[in-house]
Amino acid sequence: MKKFLVLIMTLVLAISAVGCGSSSDEGTTTLKVGGKAFTEQDLLVHLVAGIIEGNTDIKVERKGYLGGTNILAESIENGDLDIYVEYTGTALMAVLKEEVRTDSQEVLDLVTKRYAEEKNLAVLKPLGFNNTYAIMVRKEMADELGIKTISDLAAHSADLQFAGTQEFMERQDGFEPFSEIYGMKFNDPKGMDPGLSYTALKEGQIDVGTAFATDGRIPAFNLMVLEDDKNFFPPYDAAPIVRQDVIDAHPEVKELLESLAGKLTDAEMASLNAQVDIDKKDSQDVAQEWLVKNGFVAE
Repeated sequence: MKKFLVLIMTLVLAISAVGCGSSSDEGTTTLKVGGKAFTEQDLLVHLVAGIIEGNTDIKVERKGYLGGTNILAESIENGDLDIYVEYTGTALMAVLKEEVRTDSQEVLDLVTKRYAEEKNLAVLKPLGFNNTYAIMVRKEMADELGIKTISDLAAHSADLQFAGTQEFMERQDGFEPFSEIYGMKFNDPKGMDPGLSYTALKEGQIDVGTAFATDGRIPAFNLMVLEDDKNFFPPYDAAPIVRQDVIDAHPEVKELLESLAGKLTDAEMASLNAQVDIDKKDSQDVAQEWLVKNGFVAE
């Protein structure tokens, strides 16, 4: 009987730990923070992890470069991740399969409501920057063709080589509807790793590429973002997504992450990205320096 009671108590303790991060033998909580497979997301992993570890006894397992949106969205729902930063437009269209909306607050409200009701996930206050998809070309080509908007580009598209990220080529707010809205006629468009497309564009291997608006390589490589004059792309405000059971068990995590709300502008995020992609600094070091500089953690 005693062995049976011990077994029951062990099971109860194990179940109580599920959904609010794993626990070590010493009882210390460990949260898993993930990111997609590009520089900005890796920086966000370290920003989130750094502010939590710098202000609590919680340990953080940093899981950068996991893959695309679907992998991250599935991982946090099934408990393989506890936190990651998502973009509201991506959540709206790629995850929830909603139609395009262009009002930032409307998108945030809808995503917050549905994530809470359907996924038991909390969408926290946005960090402050909007990393929208952008269409980029070499500045000298834009000047030569006299193009400033994506509509201007359409007239020349049949003669130009296009490459987008593999995710952009496949997703609901991606290449096919984009081409239809703007009347693009690119010949043999290709999917390409996001890190390679900037260099390929700079070196003339492609003529048009997709960019993330906060990428520091855009000005560094003398690239130009064309105006989305038909408002095809929704807002992509970066916001932490956290499992609700983590917040219930550790409300200080929500408080810490929301202390970052509005603190990262488009320009500042682009600067952090450039430090990694152009200056070749370590992303964890860059994130930690920013947290210290802005008073979020002690030096």
